[in-house]
Amino acid sequence: MSSELVPLHDVLSYAALTDQSLRVRAVEAAANYDTESLVLITLAYMTTSSRKGARTSRKTLDAYSLAVRDFVPWARTNGMQLLRPGKRDGGRYLAHLQTRPTSGKGKRGLLSAATVAQYTAGVRALYRALRWAAATEVQPFDDVYVPADPTPGIVKNPPYMREIDAVLGHCEPRLAALILLCSHAGLRVSEALAVTMGDIQGHSLVVRGKGGKVRRVPLGGRVRQALGALSPVDSDRRYFDWDYGQATYRAGKAFRAAGCEWRGFHAARKHSGTRLYQATKDFTRVGLFLGHSSVDTTRRYVAVQDNDVSSEVEDW
Repeated sequence: MSSELVPLHDVLSYAALTDQSLRVRAVEAAANYDTESLVLITLAYMTTSSRKGARTSRKTLDAYSLAVRDFVPWARTNGMQLLRPGKRDGGRYLAHLQTRPTSGKGKRGLLSAATVAQYTAGVRALYRALRWAAATEVQPFDDVYVPADPTPGIVKNPPYMREIDAVLGHCEPRLAALILLCSHAGLRVSEALAVTMGDIQGHSLVVRGKGGKVRRVPLGGRVRQALGALSPVDSDRRYFDWDYGQATYRAGKAFRAAGCEWRGFHAARKHSGTRLYQATKDFTRVGLFLGHSSVDTTRRYVAVQDNDVSSEVEDW
């Protein structure tokens, strides 16, 4: 058994341990507030035993890792025993999050409701992982209610509309193609950065999205022209060799040069959803275009005018 307790750096190595060894590792990590080991245990659970398993997105894994790295030091500082928490400890941590100033660059105020919900979801995943490892049966966040943000996301971060054309004039061709893939083809930035020449089939693009889902997205003439002007950057015939941070830096710089506020790639994706809804008045078709599994999700991507039905009710 001692050889199995050597520090492990590969997430999947935890899943390969015997039940007893995994339990011992998890109990040790929790007793010692060993943050990095608890992160690895959480990720091992997420990638082998959660609902999505190995198809859990990298973004979710990164977000949950951040949550565990925030929670464990807080628990140690505030006298919370991870394996034997008090019945009010979950509420204490939630209150800490809700009253904590944001540390985002250029932002003021408290953590957003979305960030609080994300951190809480990450800690819930940690306790599911500890149960998976047979280290504890408790779940101190089962009765913790995270209030929803009363302000819709489409209001807090509305779609870029006129900004897109204004910004494209300040972009070099590769960056312009990336922004068009998000704003005109409706791709998530992670999907756009993964596009290869082989994904283009006529006037359509094969997109491999969240959870391994594959969809076929129609490409407008402007997007086809932008991609056609590019040469692949590697032997896999990818169009981009940027990571998310590098793409964000370039896009933010172009937006500032155009005198526009940079609000992330998500607002570009909302641009496509809003324009397509304006043309079709059909949330189902918009959802299929964006790769959503639920129309309720699609509604959060579409800016609908307050008087959208004024002409229909005029003669009632």
